[in-house]
Amino acid sequence: MARTRVRITPLLALTFSTALLLTATGCGGESGTSSPSSSASGTGAAGKGTGPVVVATTSWEGAFAKAAGAEDVTVIVPESVQHAPDYDPKPSDLAAVADADFVLYAPFEPYAEKFKEAAGGDAELVEVNLDNDADKARAEVTRLGKMFGTEAAAAEWITSFDTEYGKLRKDVRSAWPDGEAPTVVAQVFAAWSAKLAGAEVVGTYGPEAVTAGQLSELSRKKPQLVLDNVHMTTGTVLPDSGARQVGIVNYPGRDLDLLTVYKNAATTLEKAMTAS
Repeated sequence: MARTRVRITPLLALTFSTALLLTATGCGGESGTSSPSSSASGTGAAGKGTGPVVVATTSWEGAFAKAAGAEDVTVIVPESVQHAPDYDPKPSDLAAVADADFVLYAPFEPYAEKFKEAAGGDAELVEVNLDNDADKARAEVTRLGKMFGTEAAAAEWITSFDTEYGKLRKDVRSAWPDGEAPTVVAQVFAAWSAKLAGAEVVGTYGPEAVTAGQLSELSRKKPQLVLDNVHMTTGTVLPDSGARQVGIVNYPGRDLDLLTVYKNAATTLEKAMTAS
């Protein structure tokens, strides 16, 4: 599989490129300090790769695209944005969407409609199931590979994923306290990490704010760990319960490496389970 490179453009360059866009056309992950990150192969320029041109709203969708075999991927929401749905798209972001073959987005992103409008009739709009559950991730990578015409690359990634995921599960299970599966409460978008750890999920919460009644009920479960979603955290979920809270990261970094998300979660879980 070809190696995907990711480029981050500083704000100064964004301002300059936006000015050029205004002059040429007469139209106009994080916090406003960088422009869309793009990855390309072959010529090093977006839209010049051998495969489809993909624009992804966030690095999460972008990582699924890369895993599926896409080599030319542009990510709109900068990496420094902690909560991606809060991002306000710029005119340059919408211009990037107009050149895409595929635009990947999630339905919970409030700016999805803007990207649909900017894509026009040429780009294919693809709603991505953003879930790092291993089975769902495999299914989504396979689906995208068929769309992109990169089935072989997607299958290759799944093979490497299965190997790495198996190793991570074994490593995390070796860290079980007293050799027994830990009991956990998980934020709904972090539940996939409980599966990775082989943990027993005794309750879930979110994405809505946790009520006093829910807190009381979850506390009675006496979990050993609380698996929190760092992108939607509301602070300590079960204070004074004795449960150790663990922050789980869903979004990949600028390298769009989905496997790294699993590796980082495994390391975080191992540390939490072995901490005194």
